[in-house]
Amino acid sequence: MPFEIPDNLNPDLMPLAWLIGRWEGTGKGTWPGTGDFEYGQQVDISHNGGDYLHYLSQTFETDDEGKAVRPLSMETGFWLPGGNGNVDLVLAHPQGYAEIWYGKVDGAKIELATDAVMRTQDAEPVTGGSRLYGNVENDLLWTWDKATTEVPLQAYMWARLQRRSN
Repeated sequence: MPFEIPDNLNPDLMPLAWLIGRWEGTGKGTWPGTGDFEYGQQVDISHNGGDYLHYLSQTFETDDEGKAVRPLSMETGFWLPGGNGNVDLVLAHPQGYAEIWYGKVDGAKIELATDAVMRTQDAEPVTGGSRLYGNVENDLLWTWDKATTEVPLQAYMWARLQRRSN
């Protein structure tokens, strides 16, 4: 699907404009104690004319035909552009933790690292991570490396998603 920059997009968002839309596809992951896994994913990135993008990602278990059968995880937050290619991402997870990410936008590539992680008393013990988002052949490719109090930083999830709408 061809992408068009929305008419009312805040000029500060131009470096992130390629993210806007609904993205769907499949991904893979691995984690100690869980092993390797596959999942379906839907990512919605939208704007309302303000100087930020709203982000919502949902992953789910799929059946043999690729249809969602059970939710796995969700995260929501805001992409906040800064000057000189800087970008921040604020995310909240229903598993009881929230993260602040910082990084750089370089064309159709965004690299992020955690600046802070806050957790509820019963949350997964996430301590940090790194992420990479890229537009490759008009698809959204992303990776997430994660660390916890028990596991040092390692590859966790990665996916290739296709644009379904602007």
